[in-house]
Amino acid sequence: MKIILIDDEILALAYLEQQFKRIPDVNIIGKFTDPQEGKLYILHHDVDVVFLDIHLPGINGIELAEQILEKKPKLNVVFVSAHDYYAIKAFDLNALDYVLKPVSNDRLLNTIQRLKERIKMNDQSIQIAEPNLHIQLFGQLTIGFENHPSLPIRWRTSKVQELFLYLMQHRTQLVRKATLIELLWPTYEQSKAYSQLYTAIYHIRKTLEPYGNHFNISNTNDGYIFNMENVFVDVDKWEHELQTDMLVNRETFNKYEHLLTLYKGDYLEDYDYLWAENERHRLKVLWLQLSFKLAEWYTSSNLVQKAVTLYHSICQRQPEAEKAHFELMKIFAETNNHLAVHKQYKLLKNILQEELSVKPSSYITEWYLQWRQKKGTNENALTSQTM
Repeated sequence: MKIILIDDEILALAYLEQQFKRIPDVNIIGKFTDPQEGKLYILHHDVDVVFLDIHLPGINGIELAEQILEKKPKLNVVFVSAHDYYAIKAFDLNALDYVLKPVSNDRLLNTIQRLKERIKMNDQSIQIAEPNLHIQLFGQLTIGFENHPSLPIRWRTSKVQELFLYLMQHRTQLVRKATLIELLWPTYEQSKAYSQLYTAIYHIRKTLEPYGNHFNISNTNDGYIFNMENVFVDVDKWEHELQTDMLVNRETFNKYEHLLTLYKGDYLEDYDYLWAENERHRLKVLWLQLSFKLAEWYTSSNLVQKAVTLYHSICQRQPEAEKAHFELMKIFAETNNHLAVHKQYKLLKNILQEELSVKPSSYITEWYLQWRQKKGTNENALTSQTM
């Protein structure tokens, strides 16, 4: 195991190197008090692990690690700190990612053992990697290779997870660091907020290691650019296929049905992020347009049960969609299901009252009253049948 040590204190470097001499199968190939010199050496040499002091002159240790990992994402970083609170609370690092000064021999042995296990695990994950990675953003988030089960994503913190998803939503675009600070750490002092950001980016890089070169986070002075290679995102595929504006007929309706199956749920529906609302709403509107288009064709083609099923699906996903309720009422009226007409109108009326404090549109109410009068039914009789 080839190791680099970076610490601005000469005595700390000497002490740590002395501790490593008691451990077999490790090789200290360089030690640096200048963080930039250490960075250049790592970028141009084969290094397995860097033991990096958090408090460095001119640069935060975690920011330095984040810059190095951009170029060498498979590098293992162990942070060294003399401050327990600073290392654990402020940076929220896991046990493998930090050691406290003065570093004991037992603690160092445990860290080296876990590093060996991590390196072995990453090597195995690379061996099973396939050319194409698939990401599902509709409904439940999943990431996995086509012929292998989705690998579990264990984000270090909820902030790390949110940062990843935000970068994913803005993929290929420059996302400014100041924007991320305002979004995720608005109440933090600036220096600590940036430390949190660098730490979160670090954890994203390490979490995405099993996926090889499929993900890349480029670091600029102002922000980050999140790019992907050989990655298929369900949202992108769905919207691309949706752009083909075909007429629905017996030759094409199968494609529309397939598109509906790809929409496994609302965009990031398990995550209550305000910044995702606009995109969630935009995609849901496209789904509604597609669903109505297909449901109307079902009705005109006398595929009544398929139309009913799809309109019910619309009502379930978008309860305030008056049009879907109204179309169901008309279908039920055509099939002489009087009780269903009444129940659907009552359902719409209650939903609009509870959710929006409004009444159904006048044209729906007028149709319902005219239908009821035409059929010679009265509300009391219909209501009694529902009890």
